[in-house]
Amino acid sequence: MQAFVWRHNRTFHSHSMIQEPCVHQDFYLDAVAVVVAATMEEAVAKLVQQNKGWRAEDLYRLPPKVFSLQEAAVLFSDIRG
Repeated sequence: MQAFVWRHNRTFHSHSMIQEPCVHQDFYLDAVAVVVAATMEEAVAKLVQQNKGWRAEDLYRLPPKVFSLQEAAVLFSDIRG
C-alpha cells in the first residue's frame, strides 16, 4: 500500500491560470486529500466514492506525492500564518 497526498492551493489563482486543475467542485483556496491505496486509480476512486465533490479528471492532472508505507516518512505538515 501507498499513501497518496494531493494538495492544491488556489490562493493566487487568476484568469491566466484557467487551464490549472480544479480538484474540488466547491470554491476553495486550499484543498488537501490523503488516501491510502494500492494504486493512484484506487485512491482517486476512493475519493470520488465519498460523493464529497472531488473531481477525478483534475486529480489525475495534479500528480500526488506518493509515499511507501514500508518506511517512516512525514506525510504532511502545515504551518499557516
